[in-house]
Amino acid sequence: MGGSFKEWVRDHYERIASEPARGLMHAAYTTYLGLWYTLTSRRPVGTHIYDEDWDVLVILDACRLDVLRSVAPEYDFIETVDSRWSVGSHSHEWLAQTFSIEYADEISDTAYISGNGHTYETFVANEYPPDETVPICWPRWQTVEEDTFGTIDMLWETAHRDQLGVPPRAITDRTVEVAREADYERVVAHYMQPHIPYIAGSLEQDREPTDVEAGGWKHLESDGTTYDRVWELYEENLRLVLDDVELLLENVDAETVVITADHGNAFGEYTVYGHPEGFLLPCIKKVPWVVTSGSDEKTYTPTEEYDTEERTDIESHLQDLGYL
Repeated sequence: MGGSFKEWVRDHYERIASEPARGLMHAAYTTYLGLWYTLTSRRPVGTHIYDEDWDVLVILDACRLDVLRSVAPEYDFIETVDSRWSVGSHSHEWLAQTFSIEYADEISDTAYISGNGHTYETFVANEYPPDETVPICWPRWQTVEEDTFGTIDMLWETAHRDQLGVPPRAITDRTVEVAREADYERVVAHYMQPHIPYIAGSLEQDREPTDVEAGGWKHLESDGTTYDRVWELYEENLRLVLDDVELLLENVDAETVVITADHGNAFGEYTVYGHPEGFLLPCIKKVPWVVTSGSDEKTYTPTEEYDTEERTDIESHLQDLGYL
């Protein structure tokens, strides 16, 4: 949205009138956010992925460090879970900071397969953070455009399933195809799990998500759903995507595979929920970093076709992910 002082005043006049404490806190946050992007669009805070060594980069959207560590013993391909500080606490922020002109040469030899709809606003519409309305902001974004990539496959358009988002198998299928058929220096596979909606049960039972599965941590804020239940669903969603990552690693040749996240997710720490942009909480900003490898044993052949004329609109996709 960017800086608009009049719009910011109008918005917060209404917020403060209805809920004074929350309205004042939000006014302080958005003021900080404008200053945050003024500074970090010029000098990002965190580890840049292109400064690290990898052939295939697996992004697990909204994956917490502690939760990956808790389930890691269940997966042989995870030996050690290290950590890095992400350059963003929100997907839009992470995309704008990661795919920057400074790394244009590397990006031009990268295949990016993504289930995240923020790729559209970042690389096609050329819209950059902040997503909140802020009173002042003078950012200097240096983000590349769509045609800079070796290839960018926005699977949220063609593989989105109503209320489920993009299931992990769609990302696995396309990544295996690209790894086998093309010759890019680097491949990025951006899975949407364990981000909401929590779809492990829906896929297993062939049903729509329940309200709690669709909203996840949002129910902790609103209707008193138990913390343990939401946490359990989040873990199940992480296992769902890790099962597919295991399949991916058996069907791509890659000397160095890194498994990480664009950001984490808060479940009420310091009264924070989700992954607001510009946040420095470790549960949001500190992400897992797993180094492993892949070997194409030809145990799987992708069968689904995702290059169709039926395309999901961005509003429907982001709504199912809880952004709208």
